Amino acid sequence: MPISKYSQEEYENDFLKDSLKREKALERALDTRKFEIELYWKRATYFWTFIGAILAGFIAIQASSISNKTDLSVVLSCVGCVFSVAWFCVNRGSKHWQENWEKHVDMLEDSISGPLYKVILTRGVPKGVNENIRHVLTGPSALSVSKINQLISVYVSILWVFLIVYSLPPFDIHADLNWFYIFMILLSVLCCISFFWLARSYQGGFWHNATIRTTKIKMANKVQQSDT
Repeated sequence: MPISKYSQEEYENDFLKDSLKREKALERALDTRKFEIELYWKRATYFWTFIGAILAGFIAIQASSISNKTDLSVVLSCVGCVFSVAWFCVNRGSKHWQENWEKHVDMLEDSISGPLYKVILTRGVPKGVNENIRHVLTGPSALSVSKINQLISVYVSILWVFLIVYSLPPFDIHADLNWFYIFMILLSVLCCISFFWLARSYQGGFWHNATIRTTKIKMANKVQQSDT
């Protein structure tokens, strides 16, 4: 099912002309935006828990003297890399839907609450060395918390790639191929690629199939009684 363009005029006809509909739409957009932000940080906690546990396991293995230390280090670093790339993709997906509802609020709020969400109030420009130092150390900044979190996920993903290289045995062109390492790294790469290729939200929509059961009572045959 192909995606169709949606114009400003269609948006106004669907949401803005009816005041009751506009108020309900704004209320739902604000609630859904709040819900998306809550989900964003719950997902971040989920990935931080797993990545932290994997990193702790990796460090414990590196500090140990077990015989299969290299194999386990490669496995854990591959798993950590996959989880970190997944975290980066989830951050981007969450940000996409959060911004979707923020844009709806921008479009809907004017005639109900005024441009409250769009008007940004900031401190005055600091003057003098003392105020500038105090502003840098304790003042606010227009930094995006979600973007910082997203950049951290990129950093952690790159870190795991270096840990994979660090875990592998020294390269020797004359050594036999270790198919276990090749399989683990190839599987991890394919999994990470699939996040960008197969995990995208389908923008074209879907045709739906539906079935319904029919039920009726079947009358039992009357038993004819014979005279005895």
